Amino acid sequence: MDRIYYAGDQFLTGTEIADALVAYAAALGRRGSTNSVEIPVRHPEDGRTGVVNFLIGPASQIVTERIEGTDEREIIDEELVKRLHELTRELAPMQPMTNRGVPDTERQADYDWTDEV
Repeated sequence: MDRIYYAGDQFLTGTEIADALVAYAAALGRRGSTNSVEIPVRHPEDGRTGVVNFLIGPASQIVTERIEGTDEREIIDEELVKRLHELTRELAPMQPMTNRGVPDTERQADYDWTDEV
C-alpha cells in the first residue's frame, strides 16, 4: 500500500497504482503535457474507498510513501495499471527499429559526431 501526497491532501492506494501514476506523471512532465487520471483510493481518516481525479503533468507535485504493515487491504486495479503503463510507453522517446520490428538498442552508430561538417 502507498500513500500519495497531492495538493495538500493524502490518499492511500495500491503500490502498483501509485508507481504507475508517478511514472505517467514523469512522462507527461518530460513532454510538457497534462492529463487527468482517476485513481481508486482509501481515505486515511475513515477507511472509505473512493475515486480521486488527479491532474498530472509538468507542475505535478506528487509524492508517494510505501506503507508497510498496514491492516488495510491493498487496492488493486490491474486494468488501470496496464492503461497507465501503455500511456507512459506512448510518451517514451522513439527508438530505432530493425527490419524485424524490434527496437535496435544494441547497435552502435557508425558515424563520428566529432567530424566537422
